[in-house]
Amino acid sequence: MAAGETNSDKTGNEGCQLYLVTLPALDPRAFADTLARALDAGDVAALQLRLKDVDDDALRRAIDILRPVAQSRGVAFLLNDRADLAVRHGCDGVHLGQGDGDHAAARKLLGPERTLGITCHNSRHLAMEAGEAGADYVAFGAFFPTATKQAEHTATPDILEWWTEMFELPTVAIGGINAGNCGPLVRAGADFLAVVGAVWNHPDGPEAGVRAMNAAIAAA
Repeated sequence: MAAGETNSDKTGNEGCQLYLVTLPALDPRAFADTLARALDAGDVAALQLRLKDVDDDALRRAIDILRPVAQSRGVAFLLNDRADLAVRHGCDGVHLGQGDGDHAAARKLLGPERTLGITCHNSRHLAMEAGEAGADYVAFGAFFPTATKQAEHTATPDILEWWTEMFELPTVAIGGINAGNCGPLVRAGADFLAVVGAVWNHPDGPEAGVRAMNAAIAAA
């Protein structure tokens, strides 16, 4: 998962990195400056654009505004749900849920250079299926209660430990993760921590949120 070199030298932590997911509604032009400041604040491996209830034109505009902000900083820019638009608009990859189309077909469309991530909830079986479909990472969660979306599945750190022992494919942990609770996930072997509110809703601003998450990852 990369858009050139990441800015991981800002923390020195190579075992686990931050993976930002956008809020489901935003004004891309206003958000671009906020995003730039957040990415400049510390180590971020990837940004997933996850906009809900917008038409394709609005989604294209958001991609074209925000993608350069991430990629110019060596941060992989991933699109939620839409492999077709990811390819057409120069994204580094796509993240798909279990109900988001044919995963194997998305792998073929993306080609070998773009990243395919797949949500696997708390299921070992789904994760193995994702690997067989050509996923570049598997995402487990939700690990904690989250206000971002309705979590129908609850995961525990042991699934990260099991996967890391059995397979080399990277893992993303997601769901209610913040600087105060992420330690067990890092120690269990998560390669990436996907966060939303812990950064964008941080009381001292997104830059402080990124710094707090990086400090917590390093401390774990």
